[in-house]
Amino acid sequence: MSAASTAESADFRGPLDITRAATVVLDAESTVIGWSPAASELLGYGPSDALGRPLTTFLSVRPAGGTLPAEASGAAGPGPGPPSLVGNEIHVARTRDGRELLVATATCPLPGAAGASGSGTPDRILVAAEVEALLHWESRIALLQGLATQSPVGLAIYDTDLRLSWSNTAYEREMGQPLAAFRGKRAEELYGAGSFVTPGYPHTLAGVMRQVLDTGEPVLDLHFRGQPPSDPGRDHLWSCAYYRLEDAHGHALGVCEDAFDITDRYRVQERLTLLVEAGRRIGTVLDVATTAEEIADVAVPDFAATVRVDVTRAAVTGETAAVGSPADMTLLRVAERSAPGSGTPDPGLPASGPTETGRPDPYRPGASPTVTDSPDPGRPETGPTGSGPTGSGPTATARGPGGTNSPGGPRQPYPPVDYPPGSPQNRSLSSGGLVLDEGTLVVPLRTGGGILGLVTFDRGEGSDTSGRTPGPDRATTFDNGEVALADELAARAAVCIDNARRYTRERTASLALQRQLLPHHLPPQSAVETAYRYLPADDVTGVGGDWFDVIPLSGTRVGLVVGDVVGHGLQAAATMGRLRTSVRAFAQLDMAPDELLTRLDDLVGQPAEDRSDACGGAVETYDVTTGATCLYAVYDPVSRRCVMARAGHLPPAIVGPGGEVSFPDLPAGPPLGLGGLPFESMEIDLPVGSLLALFTDGLVEARDHDIGRGLDTLGQVLGDRSASLEELCDRAVSELVPGGTSADDTALLLVRTRALGADRVADWELTAEPVSVGRARELATGQLEAWGLEELVFATQLVVSELVTNAVRYAGGPLGLRLIRDRTLVCEVADTGHTSPHLRHSAADDEGGRGLFIVAQLVQRWGTRYTPTGKTIWTEQALPPAEAG
Repeated sequence: MSAASTAESADFRGPLDITRAATVVLDAESTVIGWSPAASELLGYGPSDALGRPLTTFLSVRPAGGTLPAEASGAAGPGPGPPSLVGNEIHVARTRDGRELLVATATCPLPGAAGASGSGTPDRILVAAEVEALLHWESRIALLQGLATQSPVGLAIYDTDLRLSWSNTAYEREMGQPLAAFRGKRAEELYGAGSFVTPGYPHTLAGVMRQVLDTGEPVLDLHFRGQPPSDPGRDHLWSCAYYRLEDAHGHALGVCEDAFDITDRYRVQERLTLLVEAGRRIGTVLDVATTAEEIADVAVPDFAATVRVDVTRAAVTGETAAVGSPADMTLLRVAERSAPGSGTPDPGLPASGPTETGRPDPYRPGASPTVTDSPDPGRPETGPTGSGPTGSGPTATARGPGGTNSPGGPRQPYPPVDYPPGSPQNRSLSSGGLVLDEGTLVVPLRTGGGILGLVTFDRGEGSDTSGRTPGPDRATTFDNGEVALADELAARAAVCIDNARRYTRERTASLALQRQLLPHHLPPQSAVETAYRYLPADDVTGVGGDWFDVIPLSGTRVGLVVGDVVGHGLQAAATMGRLRTSVRAFAQLDMAPDELLTRLDDLVGQPAEDRSDACGGAVETYDVTTGATCLYAVYDPVSRRCVMARAGHLPPAIVGPGGEVSFPDLPAGPPLGLGGLPFESMEIDLPVGSLLALFTDGLVEARDHDIGRGLDTLGQVLGDRSASLEELCDRAVSELVPGGTSADDTALLLVRTRALGADRVADWELTAEPVSVGRARELATGQLEAWGLEELVFATQLVVSELVTNAVRYAGGPLGLRLIRDRTLVCEVADTGHTSPHLRHSAADDEGGRGLFIVAQLVQRWGTRYTPTGKTIWTEQALPPAEAG
C-alpha cells in the first residue's frame, strides 16, 4: 500500500465535509456565485466557466436518458431509501467532457440571507460528492460503530500514562460495569493478578504496553491469563494484540489493546493434547498394572486431582471370567495417584486393618507385601533374562500397591476394593455406564461386552488437605466435554488393559508349554559340567523352535542334543517338543548318533495326517517339522571319547585344555525330513577338561554379520579358560546377541568334560564257559568289598550270575564284565551276540525263564546296548544311603 492510499484510508472526514466536498455558493435564484477547487476537480469546470451560471447547468434531477440509476432510485422517491443516503439529495451531474456522475448533495442556508433576495447575494451553500465515495465512507463509519458496540473483541485505549481512556461494549461486559466506572484506571488495577504466558515478552500488562509505546512495534497473539471482574474465581485466557496510536504528526497518543477470550478454544485444545498424550503414553507395555498406572499419570493433575484404577481379578491374572459372575466383579486396586496437596476419602478401601485376603494393605506405612518370584523356565537363575518382552515402561509415579510391575516379573499383591451400595462406583458397576456425582466421575473399563474395571476421576470439593481452594482454572465438576474426554481415556485404557490381559493369558500358557518342552534344570552329571542359555525371538509368547537337552545314558555316558525348528512361536515350540521327546525316546534305546538321526528323519518324513477344524473342513497348516536341524553327541567319561552326528546343523565348537578352539569337520547330513543322504558319525577324543559348545545359528548369525564372523567371536569368548561356564554363557550372549534379542531363536549349551578315575571302574574279560559264571561272581564280590559296598554283594552276585549264564548259553565269547561305581552301581556284561533278552512271566510248571525277572526286581534299571562287536546288558543299582551321600 502506498503512502498516499494509507493517508487516504486513515482520513475519516466525510465526503460531504466542506473541507473535502465540491462546494458551490448560490444566491436566491440558484445562480452560482462561488466555486471551490474541489468542484472544479469533480466536474471539470473552472471558476470562470461556472460563476454566474444557473445550478441546473451542472446538476439535473434526471439523467439524459430519463431514468435514475438503480442504486439511487430509493432516495429520489418517497420512503427512506438506502440508509446511508437518507437526508441527502441525489442528482446527476454533467461534467465538462460530457460524462454523467451520480452525486449526493446537501444544502446549508447562510445566516442572515433569509431577508436578502437580490441577485448575487449569497443565500446558501451546496456541497456535492460522488455517491460511491459517500457509500464507502458510510461503510467505514459502520465498521467503527460495530467495533465500538457489536464486536466480540474487547477494545481498549490507554493513554501514555497507561490509564484507560476508552473501551468498547465487549470490554465493558468483561468488566461487568460501564466505562465511566473504570475510566482512568491503570491496567494493573483491572487485572492485577493476571500475567502473560507467551514466552519472550514481559509478563505484565504495563510491561508489554510500555514496550509497544517505546518501540512502536505492534505485537500480536500474546496469551494473557487472568480473572475478569465479571467472572472472579475462574481463570480465562485471552489472545491480545497491542499497537501504538499516533496523531497526524506521528506523536504517540497511547496504546490500543485488542483482546479476544479464547478460554473455550484453549480448553478444547487442552483436551485434544491430553488425548494425544494418552495415545502416546498409555499401553506402552503389555502389562495390566503398568497400563493402569499410565492412565493415572496422564490424567493427574491436568484432568483430575485424584485418579483411582480398579481392575477385576480376572483381568490382572489373565483369566477369562464369565461376564457378570462374582469372580468377574472382584475388583483390585491396581493404581492410584493424587496431585500434591490433594486427596479425597476412598470409599473402596478400609481405613485400617488388613484386607479381606489377610494380606497387609500396601498403602499403609510398614506394609510388607509378599513377593513371589519364579525364575524364567529354560534358563538358570544366574543367567541373563531373555524371554518375554524387553524394555520397560516409563517410571510410574502413581501410588500403586507394590509399585510398578514389569511384564513377566514379580507380581505384587493388590488390595481388593469393596464399594458400599449407593456409591458412584457401585452404581457404575450395576448399570455398566458412567456415573457423575458432583466432583467424582466414574467410568467403567468396557471391552467385548464386559467390564474389566473402573476408573474414578475425582476433583474433590472445597479445600484440599492443605486448606487451599481448588485452582481457579479448574472446575470442581465435569462438563459434558470433559465427560466425553474421560470416556475416551477409559476406552483407550480398556483396550490396552484387555490386550495386556490377553498377553498375560497367552504368555502364561506359553511359559507353561515351555516348562514342559524344555528342561526345568539340568541335573548334575558325573560325565560333564553344563551351563546353558535360551533366548526365544518371539517376545510375545516367550517360546521358540530351538531346543537343547542333556540325556543320561547307560554306562555313565551322557547324550548332548541341540536342535532348531523352522519358524518361531507356539507352532514351532510344539514341533520342537515332539522332536525333543522323540530324541529322548530314541536315546534311551542307546542308539548311535547316526542311527538316532536316521530314525528321527524317518519320523519327520512321514506324511502328516490331514487335520480338520471343528466343522469338519480341512485346515491347511505349514509343516515346520520338515527342515529342522539337529546335532546329537554321546560322551563316554570312561573312554573319554565323544561320538557325534548332525542333520543340517552347525558343528560344535571344541576348546582343548590349553584354550585352543576348533570346529570339527563333522559330516553334514541333510536337514530332517528331506531324506536322500545317510548320516555319518565322527568319534573324537576329548581330554579331561575339554569344552564342548553346542549352539543354534541364532547365536552366531545376524543381519549385520555372517556366520563366519559370529563363529570367530564365539571362539574368542570360549578361549578364556579362567572363566566359569556361567560366565562364558553370559559373555557369549552379550557379545553375539546384544540386548538379549535377535531375529532368530538362540540356544547355547556349554559342556565341560570329566573322566571317571580308574579306581571307580573295574573290568575283566571272561571265556564263554560255564566255569566263568563262578569266576565272575568272585571278581564282582571282591571289587565290591574293596569299594566298601558289602550291602550290594548278594544282589550283585545274582545279577552277574544270571547275565553271564545267559551270555554263555545263548551267545559267544569272549565275554566282558565291567563294574562302575558312580551315582549308582553299574554292572555290564558284554558278549558277541546280537539278540536281546526279553523279560517274561514264567508259568508255574516252567523250569526256566525266571532269572531275568528276578534281576529286574533287584535293580533300578536295566537294558541292552548294541555295539559293533555285539551287545551289552547293563543294570543300575542304588548305592547304600551312606555311600550315596
